[in-house]
Amino acid sequence: MSNEVRSRTVRGDGVDLAVFERGAGPAVLLVHGYPDTHQVWDAVAERLADRYRVISYDVRGAGASERPRGTAAYRFEHLMADMRAVLDATSPGEPVHLVGHDWGSIQCWEAACTMPERFASYTSISGPSLDHVGHWTRRFHPRASVRQTVHSWYIGFFQSPLLPELAWRSGVAGRLITRLEHGDPDFAATLPRDGAAGVRLYRANIASRLLRPRDRRTDLPVQIVIPTGDHYVTPALAEAARPFVPNLWIRRVKGRHWIPSARPDLIARLVGEHVEQVRGAEPSRGLRRARVESKPEFTGQLVVVTGAGSGIGRATALAFAERGAEVVAADRDTESAERTAQLASLLGPPARAYTVDVSDVAAMEKFAAEIDVPDVLVNNAGIGMSGSFLDHTPEDWERILGVNLGGVIHGARLFGRRMAERGEGGHIVNLASMAGYTPSRELPAYSTSKAAVLMLSECLRAELADAGIGVSAICPGIVNTAITRTTAFVGLTPDAQDRRRRRITRAYGRRAYPPERVAAQIVRAVRDDRAVVPVTSEARLAHLASRVSPSLMRLAARVRLS
Repeated sequence: MSNEVRSRTVRGDGVDLAVFERGAGPAVLLVHGYPDTHQVWDAVAERLADRYRVISYDVRGAGASERPRGTAAYRFEHLMADMRAVLDATSPGEPVHLVGHDWGSIQCWEAACTMPERFASYTSISGPSLDHVGHWTRRFHPRASVRQTVHSWYIGFFQSPLLPELAWRSGVAGRLITRLEHGDPDFAATLPRDGAAGVRLYRANIASRLLRPRDRRTDLPVQIVIPTGDHYVTPALAEAARPFVPNLWIRRVKGRHWIPSARPDLIARLVGEHVEQVRGAEPSRGLRRARVESKPEFTGQLVVVTGAGSGIGRATALAFAERGAEVVAADRDTESAERTAQLASLLGPPARAYTVDVSDVAAMEKFAAEIDVPDVLVNNAGIGMSGSFLDHTPEDWERILGVNLGGVIHGARLFGRRMAERGEGGHIVNLASMAGYTPSRELPAYSTSKAAVLMLSECLRAELADAGIGVSAICPGIVNTAITRTTAFVGLTPDAQDRRRRRITRAYGRRAYPPERVAAQIVRAVRDDRAVVPVTSEARLAHLASRVSPSLMRLAARVRLS
């Protein structure tokens, strides 16, 4: 069976190493960190074994492998000799795909840079090259350096005599890590001995490499996976490899330090995608997005825009296309959606049009099922409605809430769930309005729908933060779009509605605020993860007034605008 574990003992550099294999196919070597054993990889290995021959081993000082005495026995040259012995025994004629975590990643960097001929690719998780870090600290990174120093407090502690060993053997250190990681680590029963012995890794290598860093470079295809909630390795430190690795992908994911144990499905997928692209498969969207090179900022990203047939929706679709994104322009008007897709294709990658009514649950479910997981979702589709509350019929309320609020709910629910399941973050943009915080006797239904979008966005932002998904509410003011030409003025005859519509359209035209400026703010909101964005000057002023003097806003709400 592919998941049957085959174990053996391999003689390393003066020590016996416990080696484990499962599966068949291209070889993947998983190297664990400190203070864990190969068991931290078990769930990942189980998922990879249906396609690959997965190899793991307990490094010297850990698990079932021998624990040599003395600090010098844990220097890099001995670790590299051990790895060569494992490679000679398990894959003598075939370069392996290397994957390392924590200290396993640190020693894998040494291997990838000093014996690259033994490897086909490398995936690094939560463990930078000590030499890269040594060079990084010599560059001026005041804020990042201070932050990393705070995260690395334990390194100084590990240099002290006896105390670290006592903390591990007494169980205090193990309980502390388990509490910090909320139970994520999957440590072996040998943890007290592993922790005490592995302290020598720090004492044998840290000071010499940080003070006298070597020039460590590799041309291997390298994927760096950065768990954004890592308590020990900050993103800045993880990316210290940039100047030394020309063939680099960087993927940020939601998770803590022991992510191989906590999120094995995600890690197995990321490793598999990297291995397969090296073997000649089409790179996944995540890899296209993660490629480190000079490129437009949204290259490789999929951006879905609803209500993209005109106005703010079309301008937003074009803005993202111009910045390298692949766009899906969705609108209930097929011709308008296709025109937006054509224009977007002229500015960026080929775009796609999709016809959908956002208020139709079944249609939206079909839409979400047929589209790849987006990196950015812009819930823009909306309609206008004005008139006395007493003149609004139940059908009026059903229509405006179905589009303005229901469309946002359906999009955020369907696509947001898929973003969260993918595990690589994303961003949802919801088009609210200045009307969402500006009460008006003439816009009861419209203002209500947009206020609901604003609050929904705040709630989603709180919930989806755990999945690394940002949420922004955009609040345009008076913008020259087609919404004024389609707004329903309830309680009026058709002729009176036409006259009111023409008058409002002329007023918005005189304001002359183009949708392209709103689109620029949407792009900025995604880039900077902004929560609430009042766009025009009147929107910003009303937002301030709503917070400073709600009573003034209530008085202003009584004024008839037409």
